[in-house]
Amino acid sequence: MPVFDILKLMNHKSAILYGIGIWAFTFVVAMLIFPIWKTDRILFESIMPVALTLATTFASVRSFKNVKDRFVWIGLCFGIIWMISSLVLDGLAFSWGPMKMSLVNYIKDIGITYLLVLVIPLGFGYALSLKKGS
Repeated sequence: MPVFDILKLMNHKSAILYGIGIWAFTFVVAMLIFPIWKTDRILFESIMPVALTLATTFASVRSFKNVKDRFVWIGLCFGIIWMISSLVLDGLAFSWGPMKMSLVNYIKDIGITYLLVLVIPLGFGYALSLKKGS
């Protein structure tokens, strides 16, 4: 099945909204626990991937409810859309103002963690493909 046909199988609007939701949930958690960042940065850095994983897992469960086939490809598409959403929104937040940081520092500190957002729905898709035999 060509890629463009696969893209027709998913609801892009919903995927983008879930991407924004993943970012927003993680951002809210970061703001709520920000005082920890000043006193115990290691704990803060441990909590944030858990929040990101929780949000991405929730979005994956919800998003795959209506998927009937091509699970791996659709999981990859969800992951790419969600990761790009997070990177774009972070780009707005971290490119100026009090949270400003260089691109290299951003990638080292935060950006690599967003690979979870790509891997989780891809893993869901793979697991579903094994279960459904597609």
